[in-house]
Amino acid sequence: MAQGAGSSPQPLERVLGFWALSLYGMSVIVGAGVYVALGAVEARAGGAAPLSFLVAGLAAALTGLSYADLASRWPHAAGAAAFVEHGFGSKAAGRVVGVALTVAVGVAAASIASGSVKYFSVFVSAPPWAIILVLVSAFTALAVAGVRESVGFAAALGALEIAGLLAAVAMGLIKAPAWDLAVFLPNDGGQWAGVVSGAFIAFFAFIGFEVLANMGEETKDPTRTLPRAILAAVALSIALYVAVAAASVWAGLGGSDNPLLALFTGKAALAFALVGALAVANGVLVEIIMLSRLFYGMARRGHAPAFLGHVSERTRTPAAATLAAGGIVLAVALFAPFERLLSLANLLTLAVFTAVNLAAVLVRRNPAAPLSGVRAPAWTAPAAAAMTFALAASELF
Repeated sequence: MAQGAGSSPQPLERVLGFWALSLYGMSVIVGAGVYVALGAVEARAGGAAPLSFLVAGLAAALTGLSYADLASRWPHAAGAAAFVEHGFGSKAAGRVVGVALTVAVGVAAASIASGSVKYFSVFVSAPPWAIILVLVSAFTALAVAGVRESVGFAAALGALEIAGLLAAVAMGLIKAPAWDLAVFLPNDGGQWAGVVSGAFIAFFAFIGFEVLANMGEETKDPTRTLPRAILAAVALSIALYVAVAAASVWAGLGGSDNPLLALFTGKAALAFALVGALAVANGVLVEIIMLSRLFYGMARRGHAPAFLGHVSERTRTPAAATLAAGGIVLAVALFAPFERLLSLANLLTLAVFTAVNLAAVLVRRNPAAPLSGVRAPAWTAPAAAAMTFALAASELF
């Protein structure tokens, strides 16, 4: 029987356990980020690149707990903008964060599209602008036609991406003349500054963990499962990223523009380039879909032009919002340098995460706030706010 207009919506089914949620989270985190950002991290941190990923991962884990805390209090909220609005008691603050998140997603998509040239150029002999044009246009068209992603699909693609990184680790260890842990340790203050600067870029590879916090209604025993799954997903990602960075450093590929691809030769290089291209392409698609939904949601709330809220009767997708998202991503990717895009995406994302962490601090001090379903130590939110702010400040100052 169809649901009546006045009936309450049906609750989502709680089907996700710890392992399913953890593996899904890792598949969301591991992807285009590390495939396109490793070279930039090594350019800043040098041999200490593994430490940069460790610092960035710690900031991601603590921020993930803030997201889980706030999502358990307001399970129907619309992400970071709603959390900040509740925490600060200001609709204006929520709108500012919503706009910042919209720009951050668009710039992140553009940075991934720009970074895709490193992998697609192995197969296609064409100017970088042509590769970006075809990639963004094709995935915008696919998103308009109706793209449905499920946990199973994301996990399957994530498994392929993880397999590629494990292959890179194995190849780096084989090529390394020695497995010397001392090369990862900075010798002076300048190198420590490089670690922090590299961590700013490395944080891009962890973006996606916040998605798990919005799956509380579909998680079994979310009070225990959600924070444990977030920490597990980030911890597994840290281990993989540190291993990848270590293998690259040991193999002496720190000066390469694409150190992962440089690990392979011949047919193996072609196979890895294909995996990298799929990882990057999926990242572009996901970011365009996410940006179009942000445009759609803002239009429905009166914060963006009304035509962006129109849903196509044929494809049942926000076609106008998707085309606008693809057009913005294409324009930004074509006219801005890759590392500048990466820095801007990270800066905006860290600013949003800092606001969410501060909101978590304020909410915990507000006796009128709904009770949290997440058991996390009181120090985690202030520590997360300090770390995300410090990473952002390191780039600015």
